[in-house]
Amino acid sequence: MEDKNNLDELKKQYAMFKEKYELPEFSELNEIFDVEEVDVETDFLLRKIRRVVSERIVGYLRFFEIILNPANAPMFAFKMIKKLEEKDKQNLTDIYERLGTLEFELVKLDLEYSEEKEVEFIKKVHDVFLSLRKDVLVVVNTMLNGGGGEKKERGSYLG
Repeated sequence: MEDKNNLDELKKQYAMFKEKYELPEFSELNEIFDVEEVDVETDFLLRKIRRVVSERIVGYLRFFEIILNPANAPMFAFKMIKKLEEKDKQNLTDIYERLGTLEFELVKLDLEYSEEKEVEFIKKVHDVFLSLRKDVLVVVNTMLNGGGGEKKERGSYLG
């Protein structure tokens, strides 16, 4: 019951910021970034929301880093990575660079708090994720299901 009360209070407080700053709908932000995990017992609610949002950015960055630079990738990933075409890798590189820029902005926000800049960042990340979603899904589906033209498998080290 306490979790429900926290979520209701979070929605209520978010609604005030949404009205003031024209933020995205809570349900949409929550669907993408799981912001319902934010504890409302804070004087810096937007900062807390931005930090939850930033966890998603960092997670995707690390995932793409493994794909683009698989030196330390888990063994199971190599077979999936080999399915990617050059255009997929270029697409991922572009996404990686956009998310990397956001990560630098996160550091700046941590060092210089501003409610308005927190709002700008939340809006920006929301828009970036919406625009990248389709491209990321295409690449992930290629890795899971293979590309249009199957690449020939070379023998493994053991066979």
